[in-house]
Amino acid sequence: MNYILIDFSNHRKALLPFTFTRPISEIRIGILSISEKWKHHLNEEISYKTEDYLQEKFPYRKAELNTFINSTVLPTPSLIQQIKKLNSGEVLMHDENVLAYVSKDATDVNVLNKIAFQGEEVIQIKQVWDIFAKNHHAIEADFNLLTKGRTSAAIPDAVFTVNPERIFVEEGAKLYNGSLNASEGPIYIGKDTEIMENCSVRGPFALCEHSTLKMGTKIYTGTSIGPHCKVGGEVSNSVIFGYSNKGHDGFLGNSVIGEWCNIGADTNTSNLKNNYAPVRLWNYETGRFAVTGLQFCGLMMGDHSKCGINTMFNTGTVVGVNANIFGAGFPRNFIPSYSWGGSQGTMTYKTTKAFEVAEVVMKRRNLEFTEVDKAILEEVFEITSEFRRS
Repeated sequence: MNYILIDFSNHRKALLPFTFTRPISEIRIGILSISEKWKHHLNEEISYKTEDYLQEKFPYRKAELNTFINSTVLPTPSLIQQIKKLNSGEVLMHDENVLAYVSKDATDVNVLNKIAFQGEEVIQIKQVWDIFAKNHHAIEADFNLLTKGRTSAAIPDAVFTVNPERIFVEEGAKLYNGSLNASEGPIYIGKDTEIMENCSVRGPFALCEHSTLKMGTKIYTGTSIGPHCKVGGEVSNSVIFGYSNKGHDGFLGNSVIGEWCNIGADTNTSNLKNNYAPVRLWNYETGRFAVTGLQFCGLMMGDHSKCGINTMFNTGTVVGVNANIFGAGFPRNFIPSYSWGGSQGTMTYKTTKAFEVAEVVMKRRNLEFTEVDKAILEEVFEITSEFRRS
């Protein structure tokens, strides 16, 4: 069977700014991205049905008969089993949510024969805050998936551990003195990572391949750090997708950081309003702030965005793609894509300048800023122009 992860437009809008530059299924939650989870469970390659401007980088491969899977859904064994039993023209439903369907093309699901899902709770990523709010569960599920039947590399004697049987260290990881506490959830230390001296980690936690915790880093539960990141300071219940740095002191809590971002030294995010009121977050679809119902919510930062030293982010701040934030005081709670400035105001960050930075930053990781990457970011510049003041 040919498996395709499909983005529905209402879900894509709810997950901006992260879906400006990727299909929904390329969002990282837990240890793996959503697409990587499906590949592991299905033991098959997948393709993507998403926005046209993303399809060259994330191809759509259609066969005579295809299984389309809702890209916001996290896989489970029972869900996989029921998806594989679907016949042509059938759609698997959970309440009013489409989970998967089998068809020749991405047809209107309303014309298909509905089959009710039977099983445990379905975990979906429907809002940006779900990425950190459901990260505890996702780390646990990915940990069990990736470590089943395997033996961890040895943990050095100098590392203090709690529940070491729930700590898995991949080959090539370097650990020095510090503490790993898996009493509240598992800890996964990826291949060729480094945890420098005097770091304190409380699971559930994931450190993906080639990433580094700087000296004295404090990590609280529900945190995932994607591949090729450098992280320091204090981090709580946050997800960093990959190739991003928060290399110095400062607090990041209940936040999601995209790829190719840089958090300046001593930058702090507020994740709790001082009146304890529910957090309001920018909604791209309505063009206004919406109540989340959350008491804790920090920073949502899209790909390629940066902030200077001592930046202060208010509770529930949304930063778009390719923004550059600096200066004293609190910037606005919504900073549009391609903004340059801070609390005193912003101007448009020209694509030529932004792309120069992207090329340099990616070259440092031995990756090329391709024409395909440039075309995606040019499209993001155009479709976000309505949010910029100048």
